Amino acid sequence: MSASDLKAQLSRFRKAAETAEATTLEAELNALVSADAQLHFCHPLGSMTGPGELMDNCYLPLLAAMPDLERRDMIVMAGTTPEGDDWVGTMGNYMGTFLAPFLDIPPTGHLAHMRYHEFFRFADGKVVEIQAIWDIPELMMQARAWPMSPQLGAYLCTPAPMSGDGLHVQGDGQDGYQHVINMLDDLCKYPADPDPAVMRLEAYWHPRFNWYGPAGIGTGRGISGFRNWHQIPFLRAMPDRKLDETGDLFSHWIGEGDYVCETGWPNMRLTLSDDGWMGIAPAGKEVLLRSLDFWRLERGLIRENWVLVDLLDLYSQVGVDVLGRMREFNKARSVSPIDVPTGF
Repeated sequence: MSASDLKAQLSRFRKAAETAEATTLEAELNALVSADAQLHFCHPLGSMTGPGELMDNCYLPLLAAMPDLERRDMIVMAGTTPEGDDWVGTMGNYMGTFLAPFLDIPPTGHLAHMRYHEFFRFADGKVVEIQAIWDIPELMMQARAWPMSPQLGAYLCTPAPMSGDGLHVQGDGQDGYQHVINMLDDLCKYPADPDPAVMRLEAYWHPRFNWYGPAGIGTGRGISGFRNWHQIPFLRAMPDRKLDETGDLFSHWIGEGDYVCETGWPNMRLTLSDDGWMGIAPAGKEVLLRSLDFWRLERGLIRENWVLVDLLDLYSQVGVDVLGRMREFNKARSVSPIDVPTGF
């Protein structure tokens, strides 16, 4: 199926979610998602089967917390992976007035945002698989309810592509795809080779690139920001990282126009052997990461990279219940729904 045809399959759901109402959203999900579709969402939402469970476990609770919920897509791209599967990748922000608890996160009474990276696999005109991360820690931080270490990178509401074309991606993406693959190959030569120059970062990244990491890690600008606020502590703690087709690891790749994206559930294996990343103790434990990423190239170099990692799942793997710790703090604050006056 062509990229434009794949995007058209998702268009009615996307339009309904722009001004989300339970009845309309449920109808569109029932029309879009196969009854036996396998739906993989971030911790603690977990894995589900079919549109009913997706509505009950994800969208109805989010609508209860943000009754004026809207889905704001910023990137939509599609294509057939090298393995022959049809995927649509989307990146954007869920936004709405945060009036009632979501996953026991206290409401703020104000407009709130939560980034999502959602990937939809199609077969015979239906969604048969979803891999999705919602940046729940981002919402926790707005509620001043993040109970773990402060992030090193900047906190911001993640922007759309600087080029303004994220909803109109088109064209052959093979060159961009190969550029990202080559970049990752060189990236993984370090730290086995202890000289950071082996990564050849200047050959792949624009001098002014933005690396938009998940809340908990944060955003960095340029090689200095990327290295200091993410890569150095990440690789100090887990120098043995393995990517993609290693054992049970696998990523699904799409290249379209100047954009590249990947999803994997999981797609990275590492051992927490040292200190320094997000305040996590060196547990000596192997962990699996789910990383759902988008890249935008400009004149042959990566200008923007959007990354979401299922950090709550990572904490869970080392025995830390982040939401449980948040609930301990909640004992001393109100988590009741907020009734904001109309102003009239």
